[in-house]
Amino acid sequence: MISDPTKRFSDRVDNYIKYRPGYPQDALSYLKDECHLSNGSKVADIGAGTGIFSKLLLDEGYVVYAVEPNQPMLAAAKMQLSANKNFIPVDGIAEATTLPENSVDCVVCAQAFHWFNNGRTRVEFERILKPGCKVALIWNNRSTDADDFLKAYDALLKNNSVDYNKVNHQNVSDIDFKAFFKDGNYQLKKFPNEQVFDEDGLIGRAFSSSYVPPEDSDEGKKFLGMLKDVFERYNKDGKVVFRYDTEVYTGEV
Repeated sequence: MISDPTKRFSDRVDNYIKYRPGYPQDALSYLKDECHLSNGSKVADIGAGTGIFSKLLLDEGYVVYAVEPNQPMLAAAKMQLSANKNFIPVDGIAEATTLPENSVDCVVCAQAFHWFNNGRTRVEFERILKPGCKVALIWNNRSTDADDFLKAYDALLKNNSVDYNKVNHQNVSDIDFKAFFKDGNYQLKKFPNEQVFDEDGLIGRAFSSSYVPPEDSDEGKKFLGMLKDVFERYNKDGKVVFRYDTEVYTGEV
């Protein structure tokens, strides 16, 4: 398994584009109000990946600096979004974005902050943000116990993935947020979100995760067999549901 977080998803791009969850419109509306954004606002999407959240920001009329160090993921974002003149791809990392100081109205990190060095990232975000502007840290937090399927899926990950327990974003805690945000002050808002999958969709969603063994490895083939068994046991009318809370943490740095 690749330990460098900037390279972990290089062999997952296709599944990532097809099967990762989007974000509810209510979360975008909240972000607009909470961070005082309007048409033409400059937003830095740090750890932009394949551009899932960048596209939603572009749809709101913002100028989006999509900062992403993983070249296959950044290439996928460019392929999908470069026709929009407000999309500006940036080869950079959270700790050194290359953006000018005091240049953006908001920084967002969607499903990415847990990969960063918190201390160096906070210094960099403070540098690139205009005075008084905010950071939004966003995750689709998958429920692990809302029903028997979700319990079984989480157990499968805990027992048969590579480093799920180590890199799970749920390891980021209130202590980390208080250390990151200015004076320890931040707001948390949650929005319901879900994905419905048939068996192929569940397989694609699982293998989009960097902690799941690659599909073509012996471990991946074993994992696939167990995943199909989970689907067989818990599907209802050929479908299973991933339930999320989309969590939005906002504050100054």
